[in-house]
Amino acid sequence: MDNSVTTVLRGLESIRSDVEEFYKDLHAHPELGLQEHRTAGKAAAALRDLGYEVTEGIGGTGVVGVLTRDGRKGQDGTENRDGREEGRAGPTVLLRADMDALPVRERTGLPYASTATTTDREGHEQPVMHACGHDIHVACMTGFARLMAQAPEGAWHGTLVVLLQPSEEDGAGARAMIDDGLTDRVPRPDVVLAQHVLPYPAGQVGTRAGAFLSAADSLRITLHGRGGHGSAPQSTVDPVVLAAMCVVRLQTVVSREVGATSPAVVTVGRIRAGSGPNVIPDQAELELNVRTYDPAVRRRVLDAVERIVRAECQASDAPQEPEFEQLTRFPPTVNDDEVTATVARAFTDCFGDDARTFGLQTASEDLSEIPAAFGVPFTYWGFGGTDPDRYATAEQNGTLDRDIPTNHSPTFAPLPQPTLDTGIKALTAATLAWLGDGG
Repeated sequence: MDNSVTTVLRGLESIRSDVEEFYKDLHAHPELGLQEHRTAGKAAAALRDLGYEVTEGIGGTGVVGVLTRDGRKGQDGTENRDGREEGRAGPTVLLRADMDALPVRERTGLPYASTATTTDREGHEQPVMHACGHDIHVACMTGFARLMAQAPEGAWHGTLVVLLQPSEEDGAGARAMIDDGLTDRVPRPDVVLAQHVLPYPAGQVGTRAGAFLSAADSLRITLHGRGGHGSAPQSTVDPVVLAAMCVVRLQTVVSREVGATSPAVVTVGRIRAGSGPNVIPDQAELELNVRTYDPAVRRRVLDAVERIVRAECQASDAPQEPEFEQLTRFPPTVNDDEVTATVARAFTDCFGDDARTFGLQTASEDLSEIPAAFGVPFTYWGFGGTDPDRYATAEQNGTLDRDIPTNHSPTFAPLPQPTLDTGIKALTAATLAWLGDGG
């Protein structure tokens, strides 16, 4: 293992219990996107106590901490904000962790399970749970930040930028921070790094060069009919039947219009229509999600969705054209080849056989907007959070999809250890590939 990594990780055992308690506290107190005031406040306080230069409230609840080792002053006596120029000694690395939870009622049965409820941005009361593992991300990031701050002089050099991002789940957080001047308020990094806990065996880490996470488009489609009495459907244009036909026909987009070697997913996740069993309404709403990796496939799928819906409306003699509204849009996460190779080597050195290459993931992220705003490369990796024995049993039985809870499930609960240790080690090994002895 690299000397710098060994040196920094010597402190891991002494902080382990604190990191675990911090994680359990975060898990028990989840917050929805752009409401992460408690989470952001606790993370900011921890960074400030460690000597980081902390900026709060970027993009609403975003937090950034900056720590420099061997920083030098420019000729005018002021520190240069660009980590690659003479005002900063060595490279600059930015690491991101997301903070927000989901409107899910927890069913894990854990002693630290969330019982929280809150009011969402539309004014609806919602249960809240860290069903995606962002509490793991924040706990790992603050633990890593502590190790880096407490490492002996000479263990690393350069500038470390720790970024806690709000509202990843709806794709609004990265853009909110950028629009609030992120690129002018923190040192420009040479590279951006991020990670996500996934339902793989705890202790494993996985990289992937090139496409890793899909692009995602969520749409709301309003279908117009002509309402009337349920006993006289001949005098109506039934939007419920129209919606049903659209749902069925949309399932053919992937199976019949996209090549078998081009991954894509079309999911209709919500249908809303009507007020009673004997009333034919005058409109129905569909909300659907499209996942793709290739821009040409994305365009083809979205065009097919619109073509099919318009054709079904015409077939039903709808009195009005359908309306299409984009709800969210996530860019694809495409890892830089060179940066990913550097991190993969660091992981092999640190984790041995537990360093893997993970396959394509159909989840989506807004992380890539941050390196794009700075004009720098990035890589994003995954690490496991499932009990290894439970995973092995399910894999042997061919029941992984049934027996292993995935992100966003009400029973998703990463095993605290070795998951937390693995996330901290991964952040350390990846960062020190730039800021350590060989960086």
